[in-house]
Amino acid sequence: MATSHAGTMNAKSRVAVMGAGAVGSYFGGMLARAGIPVTLIGRRDHVEAIRRDKLFLDTVTFQERVAVQASTDPAAVADADVVLFCVKGVDNEAAVRSIAPHLAADAIVVSLQNGVNNVEAIRAASGIDALPAVVYIAAALPEPGHVKHLGRGELAVGELASGEGPPSSKAPTSRSWRAEKIAALFASAGVPCRISDYIEGDIWAKFIMNCAGNAVTAIAQCSYAEAAKNPASRELMSRLIDETVAVARAAGIRFPNVSFIEEGIKSLADFGAATSSTAHDLASGKRTEIELLNGYVARLGQKLSVATPCNFSVYAMVKLLEESGARHPQARPATSSQ
Repeated sequence: MATSHAGTMNAKSRVAVMGAGAVGSYFGGMLARAGIPVTLIGRRDHVEAIRRDKLFLDTVTFQERVAVQASTDPAAVADADVVLFCVKGVDNEAAVRSIAPHLAADAIVVSLQNGVNNVEAIRAASGIDALPAVVYIAAALPEPGHVKHLGRGELAVGELASGEGPPSSKAPTSRSWRAEKIAALFASAGVPCRISDYIEGDIWAKFIMNCAGNAVTAIAQCSYAEAAKNPASRELMSRLIDETVAVARAAGIRFPNVSFIEEGIKSLADFGAATSSTAHDLASGKRTEIELLNGYVARLGQKLSVATPCNFSVYAMVKLLEESGARHPQARPATSSQ
């Protein structure tokens, strides 16, 4: 099977981005800029702005208006060879069911989402076998049609480990034709995309950072760097990292022998003025992904008998702020998201 697809590796693929917010619009825009046919599927105001003025890519290295197709209709995935699935994890079921009837039989769906169980959720809701990806980027939508890129902008893709039992017992994953094709697609647009031999570990490593920084920056409405600089919040983020790593190890996830706290705090500090998608959602009065971040850690920790008091505490506070914001919405400036 790999041989039959190898010849199409460099062929121009048609791409659809389902859930084209900041992340999806950035990567979709970069592909379109390289001449790849792309359709962004997103909110009406974003789509109308793109149709009127093209997509404004405002990056750390260039500013350019990029011509790209845009639609509000999930059926726009119909002719896509690749679908970048970028919706919030809390919207997985409705979103994947909306595109499932329109997907080509051989289309590759790639999950570019926060959280650790999106592929399983997508499969359970639709039977679609999505390819997992890990995204490393700071980007925002300051206004419809405008992507503000603040840092990084690379991905990792790979197949989930095969076999029964916990991840630690599963067979190493070989490079699949799907991962090869997606990596080649992004490389053709100058977007770094690494093929991971153990994508579970990469997913969890990013998830640990999300759990450390997203809720804290959301509660305080501050940047990652501000949270990492403050001694008290830095200690809280360190404890969140420690708890999440403990839960991951109890779940059978293998990690290299590194200091997650030291590396994690440095990584968060390096994001500078960027804030989290969770902070942006709270500021905008939107539902957050906290159930799939610190809430997931707290629930899995309880199941595995691993104490997670800090994860549960920030989860509870974000939920309270989320409900308060829904009752008393306030218009605030858009912030960046990772």
